[in-house]
Amino acid sequence: MKRSDIVRSIQVQFKHMRASDAAAILDTVANQMIESVADGHRIEVRGFGTFQPRARATKIGYNPCTGQPMHLDASTTILFKPSRELTKKMNE
Repeated sequence: MKRSDIVRSIQVQFKHMRASDAAAILDTVANQMIESVADGHRIEVRGFGTFQPRARATKIGYNPCTGQPMHLDASTTILFKPSRELTKKMNE
């Protein structure tokens, strides 16, 4: 599903809404989620799941072509944990 599909779905559900308004709402929600996770906050969307930043420690990795060890810097990634409802729906 693409962004335009989500905008169209919002527009179908709320018939009075223009596509540009639906897109603006979607952009606002996405930007707020991005800012919150980037600031280190956990986001919970009930019925969907949680997003939270997860720190990764510095470690030694290996170059897949040469097999030589290489230093991998510490980084932060995003952990997504699906809700029970989403997991149940996926396994139906």
